[in-house]
Amino acid sequence: MSHYDWSKFKLKVDIRATPTAVYNAWATQANLESWFLRKALFTTPDGKARNENAPVHAGDTYLWRWHGYDDKTQEKGTILDLNGKDLFKFTFAGQCEVTITCKLQEGRTIMELIQEKIPTDEISKVRLHLGCNNGWTFYLANLKSIMEGGLDLRNKNVNIKNVVTS
Repeated sequence: MSHYDWSKFKLKVDIRATPTAVYNAWATQANLESWFLRKALFTTPDGKARNENAPVHAGDTYLWRWHGYDDKTQEKGTILDLNGKDLFKFTFAGQCEVTITCKLQEGRTIMELIQEKIPTDEISKVRLHLGCNNGWTFYLANLKSIMEGGLDLRNKNVNIKNVVTS
């Protein structure tokens, strides 16, 4: 019998786009807002707001807000590492770390998301392992939908609650 590792999970999605295009979907405020977030604010290490079209840098901090939720629902974190082409890593949900990689395979970009350093207490198993896994699954599907056909699947109505699209 194998032991399930609640401290991390991995998701992959294939996208008909170049690895650079998929990477770039993560690399600026404007791009993140096109498929993932209602608002993505980045601040440089010296406290200056980063321009919405400027690439983020390691050490930048962020404040993220989602469609379908009011401003009280937000995420704050730090960009840990990136290389401008196929690696993007950031803190998420407290002490968790999320690593995005993009690799070409069979003519498609395979975008892999790994969330790790998830605490293994019962609440974190539900909220950070199962909950984040579910959320990321939707947003990766939305990224694929937008990049391949332009259809945005997000619920943008704050009055519609408890749907998988927000």
